[in-house]
Amino acid sequence: MTDVPEERAVRVSWWTALAARWPAVLRTGWPVLARLAGWSLLEAGQTFLLGYALARALDGGFLAGDTRAGLLWLGAAGLAVVAGAYGTGRVYGAVAALVEPVRDRLVRGVVARGIREGDAGALSGLTQQVELARDALAGVVLVSRSFLFTSVGALIGLCSLDPLLLAVVVPPLLAGTALFAATLRPLARRQEAFLTADEALAEDLGTVCPGLRDVTAAGAEARVAEATGELIGAERRAAYALARWGVTRVAALAVGGQLPVVLLLVAAPWLLGHGVTPGALVGALAYVTQSLLPALQNLVHGLGTSGSRLRVILRRLTAQAQVQAPAQAQAPAPASVARRPSGRHAEDAAGRARRPAQPPALSLTDVTFSYGPASTPVLDGLHLDLPAGGHLAVVGPSGIGKSTLAALVAGLLRPDRGSLRVFGRPVEQAADSRVLVPQEAYVHSGTLAENLALYREGPVPEAELLAAAEAVGLTPLLRTLGGPGAPVDPAALSAGERQLIALARAYLSPAPLALLDEATCHLDPAAEARAERAFARRPGGTLVVVAHRISSARRADRILVMDGARTVCGGHEELLRACALYRELVGGWSDPALSPGYADGVDAVAGAGLAGDRGHVVADRAVGQMQTAGDLGDGGSARRE
Repeated sequence: MTDVPEERAVRVSWWTALAARWPAVLRTGWPVLARLAGWSLLEAGQTFLLGYALARALDGGFLAGDTRAGLLWLGAAGLAVVAGAYGTGRVYGAVAALVEPVRDRLVRGVVARGIREGDAGALSGLTQQVELARDALAGVVLVSRSFLFTSVGALIGLCSLDPLLLAVVVPPLLAGTALFAATLRPLARRQEAFLTADEALAEDLGTVCPGLRDVTAAGAEARVAEATGELIGAERRAAYALARWGVTRVAALAVGGQLPVVLLLVAAPWLLGHGVTPGALVGALAYVTQSLLPALQNLVHGLGTSGSRLRVILRRLTAQAQVQAPAQAQAPAPASVARRPSGRHAEDAAGRARRPAQPPALSLTDVTFSYGPASTPVLDGLHLDLPAGGHLAVVGPSGIGKSTLAALVAGLLRPDRGSLRVFGRPVEQAADSRVLVPQEAYVHSGTLAENLALYREGPVPEAELLAAAEAVGLTPLLRTLGGPGAPVDPAALSAGERQLIALARAYLSPAPLALLDEATCHLDPAAEARAERAFARRPGGTLVVVAHRISSARRADRILVMDGARTVCGGHEELLRACALYRELVGGWSDPALSPGYADGVDAVAGAGLAGDRGHVVADRAVGQMQTAGDLGDGGSARRE
């Protein structure tokens, strides 16, 4: 796998930056390095005495008939173990003194970048990546130091027992270490690829799982499953590649740490015949099994894991320091742009002549989408610019693609051709700039405040919750439930009540673009008008409404009439003059909100406060179609009403 130039430049930059810092670290931390070396020597003394004392205890003690001498040598080995344990404890303190200044430098760099550039990821870098870098660096220092001093102590001990032992132990040890060193770089790349794939999958699932109901409401299950499946496949392939290279790690451990044991046992007769004593042979086995093998195991597993993690984190921190933080979407000022019908293109000639300085809230360029290769396009070459602060209503016959358009803007579907941008950013990168409220509102168990604050990162002040509830008309239900802290039972709420909660939740969202996909269809006309006006007046807010009543469309600045290749956009009056489909829709629309007074007192749609007490009739429905009982305030049946 070859590196692209950008990746190679980043890799060189972090190595260069790290190498440039080491002289300063050595100059300021040489007392710490000397202390670390001293305690490591004490730990290595334990390694040396372990095998040497055992050999002398056998040869000069127990095998020679001098039990007292054998016990004294074993006692010396025990004291060496105690001293080595003391040294090991002090080693951790020295490693901390060496690593913490590096961690402090990284913290200062991350904080400085966050303050200088307004980097939204600075807190994450401080609390996660920097801490991981500190832990990984400490792990690399510990395992590398341990292998170096332990190997030196064991090899000196083998040489002191008999130089012939080195001829048996050193070649496989060097071969195993060389094999591990040769595979370290490709293994680190596979480890990095696996970590990257795992993070990408976790990020995708963190976005998809909370919005499963929205995905279902938009009919995007297949697209979302395909995208998530691609990420799962990428992680599986990365895991397989890492596992294949992991075999080399096992091979290096077997050659360098376990093969010497086999060779010592096989060569035992030859060694004993060339002057190696039984005690020296047992001591050599102790050196290999108790010192060299554990040290090599720690090096292989520790450096292979901590080293890869450190490499990834330092590359990311260095790359983030070199790249300017992306410009945040500015809160655009409201602007009214008149659009005239223009056949298949819903553009605005006047808007092009006086294009605003800031990007539009929503921009569609030649967007085409179909649900299959052989299907008729639902959207066919659609062009649309919605200025920031604008209010757009989307109308059209049933099944024409209104919800599909909302799903495309929400990022739940991908166009076959063309581009969608939200506040100047590709729709895939603008998840924080839009909020979708589908027809089937989602309410989860918990408190009302928890439901309303679902799109906020931290606690929402109660005053803000109450203001949002008042704006969209949720206050009566809030009082009925018992306040923001009251528990919510989703099954006990009507569809209209669930929609009010979802609307208040979206109103509290920091996203400036709100997409209401028939999100008020279970509310009465007055409640719908109140909610839509609240979103239209939201500071810095832009509103797109998939309308199901003509009154909702007439409240909008612009109306998008969807009709396949004949989609047009304009104001109410100009569409009445120029668009036959819009005239047909207006003529066939039954909307009691347009009838002054609505004298017969019949509600168009069962609202949250409509009682099912045989005193009300649910009108404006097809013959024989009744409002479901679950939408009546008291839960009463509507079958005979």
